[in-house]
Amino acid sequence: MAKMRTVDAAVAILEKEGATEAFGLPGAAINPFYSAMRAHGGIRHTLARHVEGASHMADGYSRAADGNIGICIGTSGPAGTDMITGLYAAQADSIPMLCITGQAPVAKLHKEDFQAVDIESIAKPLTKFAMTILEPGQVPGAFQKAFQLMRSGRPGPVLLDLPIDVQMAEIEFDIDAYEPLPVEKPKASRKQLEKALDLLTAAKHPLIVAGGGVINAGASAQLVELAEILNVPVIPTLMGWGAIPDDHQLMAGMVGLQTSHRYGNETFLQSDFVIGIGNRWANRHTGGLDTYTAGRKFVHIDIEPTQIGRVFSPDLGIASDAGAALDGLLELARERQAAKTLPDYTGWVAECQERKGSLHRKTNFDNVPIKPQRVYQEMNKAFGRDTTYVSTIGLSQIAGAQMLHVFGARKWINAGQAGPLGWTGPAALGVVRGTPDATVVALSGDYDFQFMIEELAVGAQFNLPYIHVVVNNSYLGLIRQSQRGFNMEQNVSLAFENINSPETNGYGVDHIKVAEGLGVKAIRVEDPNDLPAAFDKAKALMGEFKVPVVVEVILEKITNISMGVEINGVNEFEELAETAADAPTAILTKA
Repeated sequence: MAKMRTVDAAVAILEKEGATEAFGLPGAAINPFYSAMRAHGGIRHTLARHVEGASHMADGYSRAADGNIGICIGTSGPAGTDMITGLYAAQADSIPMLCITGQAPVAKLHKEDFQAVDIESIAKPLTKFAMTILEPGQVPGAFQKAFQLMRSGRPGPVLLDLPIDVQMAEIEFDIDAYEPLPVEKPKASRKQLEKALDLLTAAKHPLIVAGGGVINAGASAQLVELAEILNVPVIPTLMGWGAIPDDHQLMAGMVGLQTSHRYGNETFLQSDFVIGIGNRWANRHTGGLDTYTAGRKFVHIDIEPTQIGRVFSPDLGIASDAGAALDGLLELARERQAAKTLPDYTGWVAECQERKGSLHRKTNFDNVPIKPQRVYQEMNKAFGRDTTYVSTIGLSQIAGAQMLHVFGARKWINAGQAGPLGWTGPAALGVVRGTPDATVVALSGDYDFQFMIEELAVGAQFNLPYIHVVVNNSYLGLIRQSQRGFNMEQNVSLAFENINSPETNGYGVDHIKVAEGLGVKAIRVEDPNDLPAAFDKAKALMGEFKVPVVVEVILEKITNISMGVEINGVNEFEELAETAADAPTAILTKA
């Protein structure tokens, strides 16, 4: 045993738990913790420009770095409240993230001291665990519990609040005697999985819906093998996109009201059985439940028991980690394959492939100003199978999900449920930290880009290279489209006459000047035929200077993107592809 400050014990615990990547801002009430990080040397810290940005960086890191947990650190008061949106984004998508805040001295907590706020109460609804640690001796146990909770059951964020006098206090602590607590995850029984497989094999047109839980469990390989043995098509959710590669013959497309494929919706409507694994039946996926559930049976497997039946009651619900369930289903499927008792779904798969090969939206537009569909067509050509895309909300994200292609787990990083504007840029920086060898490409509309544009300076300072594609129509495009139902266009235009940049008049902010002023490289594209060269140049600049590179694409101001209120009633505002030449984004199945 040794006598040490609580913060020195906490930093030693972080390293032993494998959480060594931090993002944040120092301040008076958290400086003791920073001094411990400096003295210990095991934690790498990236200085953000805004604490909300730091929280999104930690979130992005956790999403990309398989199994590792990002840390967000800030001082007392507004630093904690700035983290709330980041906690919400992580909690909504089941992402583990550790937030650490400084706090006023314990004796001052009820005296309205400077920057003293009850962050524990504020954060509790958006975390698995939030605690203001009032006794120095509780620090090791609080961190130990935090890591266990982040990793157990449905993953999620936690917040630990450290009064400055608690940080400075000394305790007896031996890191060699510290052990992480066991991680608890439910596991489906063989009998449960037998019943699930019996329901599936009794169907004529079964589907597997793969959610983000498959990604979280690191079980994409098991998912693909199960689908191949059963010869059953897979529908990934937005959070499960990449669990099966887009060009796999059993990848049947995404389903939903916005981030979906025409062929995915059509295939789902022809199904008679669905097994959902690690998914939540989110409303943007299902649309109206009467349409979604009519004529088909459902099995729902999820790690969180209270998710089962929350949206609708399945025919069979199983509380299980997605990986454990897939392992068990694989064992049963192999047994039935060997016994030659599995049904033949060749005809059903052929129908799904035919839809996938023909039902596409047109992307091959030559218009100036540029139509957004063409941007995604050129992105598919420019960026390879190993690309990791980062996006969050708006028409850019919706159209991107309809038209981009993803080929692996954790290669689509998206704040799917919360969708906070401004998340994309800082999250991309966290993704680069978590996967330094990956090609990272962020996708934003102009408003999302402007929300936390200052974080580009972080990429410049710490040499975190990625490409940020900004599709600029100088509109809050998704809100403008939704206002159609109110017969109005109110407070959604971002255009103004920029007296310092006449070349941007009609569009407003000169993103190139702002980006360059923050220390990164930037390119503007106004002709669709220039997109390939621009993306090539961006890759070269990123490689040469090791900083973010912004590619701003000037779009036509108004483009309505396909969406609707029912999966059988998606409005297709643009003309549809009639030939393969009209939709070069089309992914045909592998031979």
